[in-house]
Amino acid sequence: MPKPRQPDPEVHESDYRVPAALGTLAWVIALVVLLAMGDGLPSSERWWIGVCVTGIALGVFGFLYVPHLLRKRDEAADRVAERTADGSGAR
Repeated sequence: MPKPRQPDPEVHESDYRVPAALGTLAWVIALVVLLAMGDGLPSSERWWIGVCVTGIALGVFGFLYVPHLLRKRDEAADRVAERTADGSGAR
């Protein structure tokens, strides 16, 4: 006889700001190191500067966009809860 399925664990929301800030900081440090190398950086490896700038831009975008995304998700959940509370769960 199979064992009964255990209930799903609660969803754990973590703070997005710490990993976003650390990742962006890592790209900033990498960019500073590459720029500090100056002419010591071979021309065939200068594309890494663009990678660092892109990483920084994406990190800042994520840091600014995630609050908007979370706010919209909470608003959608509130609308669903209001609809359910009003008894008009049908669409």
